[in-house]
Amino acid sequence: MNKENIKKVVLAYSGGLDTSIIIPWLKENYNNCEVIAVSGNVGQSDELEGLEEKALKTGASKLYVEDLNEEFVNDFVFPAVKAGAVYENYLLGTSLARPCIAKRLAEIAIAEGADAICHGCTGKGNDQVRFELTLKAFAPDLPIIAPWREWDIKSREEEIAYAEAHNIPLKINRETNYSKDKNMWHLSHEGLDLEDPANEPKYNEPGFLEMGVSPEMAPDVPTYVTIHFEKGIPTAIDGVEMNGVDLIWKLNELGGKNGIGLLDIVENRLVGMKCRGVYETPGGTILYKAHEILETLCLDRATSHYKALVAQKFAEVIYDGQWFSPLTKAIMAFVDSTQETVTGDVKLKLYKGNMILASVTSPYSLYDPEIATFDEDEVYDQKDSAGFINLFGLPIKVNAKMRKKNNLDI
Repeated sequence: MNKENIKKVVLAYSGGLDTSIIIPWLKENYNNCEVIAVSGNVGQSDELEGLEEKALKTGASKLYVEDLNEEFVNDFVFPAVKAGAVYENYLLGTSLARPCIAKRLAEIAIAEGADAICHGCTGKGNDQVRFELTLKAFAPDLPIIAPWREWDIKSREEEIAYAEAHNIPLKINRETNYSKDKNMWHLSHEGLDLEDPANEPKYNEPGFLEMGVSPEMAPDVPTYVTIHFEKGIPTAIDGVEMNGVDLIWKLNELGGKNGIGLLDIVENRLVGMKCRGVYETPGGTILYKAHEILETLCLDRATSHYKALVAQKFAEVIYDGQWFSPLTKAIMAFVDSTQETVTGDVKLKLYKGNMILASVTSPYSLYDPEIATFDEDEVYDQKDSAGFINLFGLPIKVNAKMRKKNNLDI
């Protein structure tokens, strides 16, 4: 990449610490190039207030604020829920948002005739991979600028110092400098005292949790919620039909007030290191639980067990930033085929961080009470099990006789 040829750059802009200082840095290091900022709204609406003024004051020529809420939910979140994709207990909040944002970033860069695309991801994180693999899918010929791989800044402390030197306003300070990522699906917390896994997160400290409360601060009275699914997609809460965006916000409200969805893990990052993160995913945790329960009624044993293997692989694919890949397309086709009969209602009791099953029903239920009953029935002949066990256990019997004949231990 010849810097002399970079005259217009499209920047993925959140207004956070990294991207706040990138605008002046780009102009200083890339021939006073034009910087067009792009913010993808995936549910972090409160963080977008005053963003245009800030972007323009720090040197951007314009700011796009793109409403990606519906696309994020329908094209990324719900496919992951249907698949049951979970990466080391993490519900993929950032992993799902990045390809959605990066896709729009590439589209705007092409429309604007940009010479390069820039992001503020660090060289230690997963997001650089997620952004850049999506950019390769939609703008394969555009150069990518990643300041963290170029500049001399080595820490968030030095970033704050750079911002102060350039009179860039920040919403954080050195004492509250957690690294956070927020969207409608989750909020992540990293850094500061959380870098030591020996430190308990400050769940009850005012301002730490933003999407809910800790279990011990939750009400003493449980909340019941019924979620309706159509072919694996949630469509209603307590009998009220909703679009996907409103449904997630409603579950965030219910889950948050009952202390649902807190996760503290040390995860294995794609780039090779372990990292400690604390996540808030109240509505998402409820959805995953309800969907999993409904599938126990609607999927046969072989499909259910194989789908679990596919779900683990899909979680890795999403986590690794490979959303726009042939494998993702193939996995989603398989998942969609499994969801044909995943329709019904799941009622959960939310209580102090717990989700307790109250009831589950489906018109496509494979559960037959007459077959499963311990009482007398006329549809299941228990004598049939003797022949089944004889055939199923035949390899074990043959192996045992051979080993006994040859004086070998079983």
